[in-house]
Amino acid sequence: MVVAEDVAVDYLNPAHHGRTTAIEDASFDVRRGETFVIIGPSGCGKTTLLKTIAGFMRPTRGKLLVEGHPAREPGPDRAVVFQDFDQLFAWRTVRDNVVYALRVARNTPVRAAREKADAMLALVDITRAADKYPHELSGGMKQRAAIARALALEPTMLLMDEPFGALDMITRNQLQIELKNIHRRTGVTIVLVTHSIQEAIYLGDRVMVMSRHPARIREIVDTHDQSDVESPRFAELTGKLRELLVHRDQELDVPEEAVL
Repeated sequence: MVVAEDVAVDYLNPAHHGRTTAIEDASFDVRRGETFVIIGPSGCGKTTLLKTIAGFMRPTRGKLLVEGHPAREPGPDRAVVFQDFDQLFAWRTVRDNVVYALRVARNTPVRAAREKADAMLALVDITRAADKYPHELSGGMKQRAAIARALALEPTMLLMDEPFGALDMITRNQLQIELKNIHRRTGVTIVLVTHSIQEAIYLGDRVMVMSRHPARIREIVDTHDQSDVESPRFAELTGKLRELLVHRDQELDVPEEAVL
């Protein structure tokens, strides 16, 4: 699905009167149908990398291909769910948010769009909120609606930027389970950015650990089929990822509490 070779991403930094390198020498692949998770210290470039895969940004150097083609612009084949709860149109109901996306991105007829919207709302278990407006919803319900809207486009890839990061623990755990079930039912390829080691292991087939800014890839760890958070293997992977995150380069001293 995604092939990255020696990717670097720079951006203009007016504060330093020049350019800053966010990502450097990133080479990895994302396999069709997997959940690929990206973790790393705050501000290291995880979201920048996700935006580059989405086509919102372009690599400064190197090559990044999606389905064999350069990711030069966004498209409905790559749906994005952000961390921000306010990603829905406030003046449209939950159902109409999904319908509007289908009408604009897929040119779907109104009746078919409504049927598709209702099916997606049922998939994420918020049918009861179909006629509500975003301001009437909890954070968790808003995220369910955003996921429903993204899935309605039938993307080949779902890109998620810390979608559960601002939720309470119970709601977050519920949505993690829902996402795992959705992945099983749809087979969509997921690329997920998170700060949570446990979430990365629970959801991910593979986890890519990135270094501090400018981000480089430390290691890609196989974490597939880890549903039992009490298992010895889950504990072993937690320790391994924590060790990678707090790794100290010769020129850096990263306190553990800064990255967990």
